[in-house]
Amino acid sequence: MKTNNRRLLLSGAAAVLAAAALPLHAQGGRPIRLVVPYGAGGPIDVTARALAEQVKDSLGPVIIDNKPGAGGNIGADAVAKAAPDGMTIGIAATATHAVNPWLYAKMPFNAATDFAPITQMVRVPNVLVMNAEAAKRLDIRSVKDLIAYGKANPGKLNYGSGGNGSAGHLAGEMFKKDAGIFAVHIPFNGGNPAQLALLSNQVDFNFDNLATAAPNIRSGKLVALAVTTPTRSPMLPDVPPVADTIKGFSIDTWWGLVAPAGTPKDVLDRLSKAFVDALHSPQTKQRFESLLAEPVGNTPEQFGAFMKAELAKYKDVVAASGARVD
Repeated sequence: MKTNNRRLLLSGAAAVLAAAALPLHAQGGRPIRLVVPYGAGGPIDVTARALAEQVKDSLGPVIIDNKPGAGGNIGADAVAKAAPDGMTIGIAATATHAVNPWLYAKMPFNAATDFAPITQMVRVPNVLVMNAEAAKRLDIRSVKDLIAYGKANPGKLNYGSGGNGSAGHLAGEMFKKDAGIFAVHIPFNGGNPAQLALLSNQVDFNFDNLATAAPNIRSGKLVALAVTTPTRSPMLPDVPPVADTIKGFSIDTWWGLVAPAGTPKDVLDRLSKAFVDALHSPQTKQRFESLLAEPVGNTPEQFGAFMKAELAKYKDVVAASGARVD
């Protein structure tokens, strides 16, 4: 009798170990759905698809489900309300999990409690840029020069952004506050029109996404005064951070992977390991480098603490901007 019981226990343990070794889709009978809360073709979508390809051997097929709309809230809400079984995961981004909770009068989900972190995927530096001709004419070659000009010429500076509440708008307001200068905010309908306005000297400076600004920086049409990450970016190693001049200044674009709250820890740990391994692979690093995105790949606990800090930080930033979506 004891021998039979022992055999049953051993066979049961073997079955558990075998199940743990199976891809998640084999255990659940369906592929993992990765919800991207933005349209196809953008940087977030491209990086999500690259990772999905990298983890197929360890997790099985990962199907990308684009659900754009409401600044990313529609897709994020789909993740929040999915079954917490590891078969539906999604992208958490600066907008959905740090800015929108303070920007939108009504939110369909709670960014702080409705999600379980898996790992941060990337960070993409923003960059403070000026029209090269204007920078030369005004003798502005650094952040210190820009601040000095703003203080000596109150009311003369302006800056453009992709719209009220956009990353460029919030970075500009944070910069004005911390630098103690005033600059008129001129919102445009998207990042590309804002960059065109800078190139044509309609605005004095912009905080732009590095991936968008890089071609014009390389061509000499724009001058990069600083990056907005706390340290120098490997993508622009010769450009100092704003934090060298304004201590503690940090406002970049990031996104990562989350699951619905209540997803079991062992499932989260398995998802995290697979995606972190993929983020550290040479193929992923090379692919992301072409997008000027820096892979991160941290633990669920580290990503959770980071998102909590970002949510708290943007409360004051959004309030200072005056932006609101009813």
